[in-house]
Amino acid sequence: QVQLVESGGALVQAGGSLRLSCVASGASWMIINTLAWHRQVPGKQRELVATITSRGSTNYDDSVKGRFTVSTDNAKNTGYLQMNSLKPEDTAVYYCEANIWTPATGSQYYWGQGTQVTVSS
Repeated sequence: QVQLVESGGALVQAGGSLRLSCVASGASWMIINTLAWHRQVPGKQRELVATITSRGSTNYDDSVKGRFTVSTDNAKNTGYLQMNSLKPEDTAVYYCEANIWTPATGSQYYWGQGTQVTVSS
């Protein structure tokens, strides 16, 4: 089964940067059709942060537009979220969600386990 493993979360100061990674594994050949990054604060609704399609089209929530960049590298089966100019309001658990094609299963959605991003003021 395809699994997504996220990493890169950390405690950073406001204004700092982080790059989150979302590595897909479990199939010898896979294509990341779409990648979405979500974030969730305990007790609050999960929100969609950024998306990217296989064509490279990106979309960002207004709260992160101009600061975050989503990308994928199919050769590495990895998605990224580059986070710059971090604000305390960005503090959350970040989850990647990817639609991934494999020869065995076709296209399916998968979720990462989440990685904690904490931005101190």
